[in-house]
Amino acid sequence: MPRSVNAVASRRRRKRIMKMAKGYFGSRSKVYTIAKNTVEKGLQYAYRDRKTKKREFRALWIQRINAGARQHGISYSQLIGKLNAKNIGLNRKVLADLAMNNPDAFKAVIDTVNK
Repeated sequence: MPRSVNAVASRRRRKRIMKMAKGYFGSRSKVYTIAKNTVEKGLQYAYRDRKTKKREFRALWIQRINAGARQHGISYSQLIGKLNAKNIGLNRKVLADLAMNNPDAFKAVIDTVNK
């Protein structure tokens, strides 16, 4: 009896990898084995950087809050400490947005904290 191979499934698997490798340079988008390695590495980076993105955005928000707070004579850590003491539930994302796009509202928050 002849050997049976599931060509449909293997072709589908290869097509999926080659489709994911579209836009890569040279043999990375043309040769299956190289494309497979590149796609796998890209997926590893994507998984890792979904976590890293959250860290980087939090750091950016903290820098923006600190810059806005120091314009009003208070440091970031003092501002966050006083916000927690007064039970004001604004997160860093909102505070950073206020500091950047709505300085008057950010000043009102600082005035509320300093009372």
